[in-house]
Amino acid sequence: MTSKITLTEAEWREKLTPEQYRILREAGTERAFTGKYEKNKAAGEYKCAGCGQPLFMSDAKYDSGSGWPSFTSPAAAEAVEVNQDMSHGMVRTEVVCANCEGHLGHVFPDGPGPEGLRYCINSAALEFEPEENQGD
Repeated sequence: MTSKITLTEAEWREKLTPEQYRILREAGTERAFTGKYEKNKAAGEYKCAGCGQPLFMSDAKYDSGSGWPSFTSPAAAEAVEVNQDMSHGMVRTEVVCANCEGHLGHVFPDGPGPEGLRYCINSAALEFEPEENQGD
């Protein structure tokens, strides 16, 4: 893994859209059912919109009904880090990009996968790279 990306606030503002900045750098969230990847079913890889690090694969994505893209696991365990989030009068587990520390969303213990986790991620924190057709 490469060293962590550190940019100044001005550099982040120049690199990201206002919505991406609000979510990735200020721990914001998008309204449920409004994100561009919430209904995406294409095969491919979801990368961090802040630094391009691979975060989630489409085969781990499922429709949780929550209104945000949901995944059972990250592409690699070291791709994300978790922190305790006590904002808004709740105790939740925040998910951040391990490479640039951008806020991605939260993880909950109510998922269908083998670990029983639901990574609930903001579309604005992601960039989707479709899988190339392999001669289908």
